[in-house]
Amino acid sequence: MSDFVYSHVPGDGVSGVTLVLLHGTGGDEKDLLPLGRMLLPGATLLSPRGKVLEGGMPRYFRRLRENVFDLLDLRFRTNELADFLGQFEGPLVAVGYSNGANIAASTMLLRPEIFAGAVLLRARVPIEPDRAPDLSGKSALVSGGRRDTIISPQGAVELAQVLRQYGADVTLNQENAGHELTAGELEIARAWVGEFAAGLRERSSVAS
Repeated sequence: MSDFVYSHVPGDGVSGVTLVLLHGTGGDEKDLLPLGRMLLPGATLLSPRGKVLEGGMPRYFRRLRENVFDLLDLRFRTNELADFLGQFEGPLVAVGYSNGANIAASTMLLRPEIFAGAVLLRARVPIEPDRAPDLSGKSALVSGGRRDTIISPQGAVELAQVLRQYGADVTLNQENAGHELTAGELEIARAWVGEFAAGLRERSSVAS
């Protein structure tokens, strides 16, 4: 087992999914637990803490400077996280913010078997995969801020395009906001997660 520090909150068994909560720079394994409870009450919650420190602040991968990712480290950390998540029962749905959203997007591109879907809040295209991933049957909500000075608003658009290119069903949302999240987009995310989980349960019942 990997040496990730993480929070794991068992669900009620009704929602049928595990939300993988991935924090932003400086966050930890407890930061997004309230968000997870709000998005899908009763879901199992899994929240690993990023293992890289930048000025004492946890992150999921290194960067060389603002918005310039260390791609070798990103690839290594993505596979490390994916191997860790592979121990848990799915389906797994990522909910990531900023740095957490970027490693969730990287996981979709490099290890597409891990996540059934993802909520990517303030993310951009993190890495170019060596080979085209098959994202057919996967879904994502990509939400950007039109006034974001950390992640360019175009970053969300480009990420949505790339995920669609590889077959994912993508909903793109653009908020009149900066890097901070808004109550309106969290409500959009709640509705998206609820609908996505219901769809997974319906497909599972048909298959059985």
